Amino acid sequence: MDGDAFKTPAPAAPGGVKGIDREPFELFLIHEGRLLDERRFEEWMELFTEDGHYWVPSTPDQESPYQTASLFFDDRQLMKTRVDRLRHPRIHIQTPPSRTMHMISNVVVDDIGGAATEYRISSSVLMGEYRLDVQRFFAGRQYHTLIKHGDSFRIKLKRVNLINCDSAFEAMALPI
Repeated sequence: MDGDAFKTPAPAAPGGVKGIDREPFELFLIHEGRLLDERRFEEWMELFTEDGHYWVPSTPDQESPYQTASLFFDDRQLMKTRVDRLRHPRIHIQTPPSRTMHMISNVVVDDIGGAATEYRISSSVLMGEYRLDVQRFFAGRQYHTLIKHGDSFRIKLKRVNLINCDSAFEAMALPI
């Protein structure tokens, strides 16, 4: 992926691209959040293209995951490693496992690729996490580059811009 692929897209026109129904995209994003909440990480991974990436920048307006350390920057192989660790029976950071709830809203189709098979979608995300009597919340704007795949989509890039990305965090083990 070239460096421009990682930049936060410019805001779309109000309401997004005209003539595009946002409902299929919204349903896909809700499905993705539900997979994460139900700890169906392997199925979540399958939503990504073979060259797909999951990225959570560590600074506001970070333009590239290659020049600055990120909170997450996973390709498919690193996602698999992370999921394998989450499944290990003695992973201390997830014993007991976290419970999460993703809320997705304000879905906008920001851009369409030339052949209308690639879409850039933005949405608001709020993830609540509960573990060991502690509740944490992560909020931000997420950007998906989605590729048409049959009747659904595959994720080429998921970027989550947390509003407090540059804060000190307790260890984060789960995808947002």
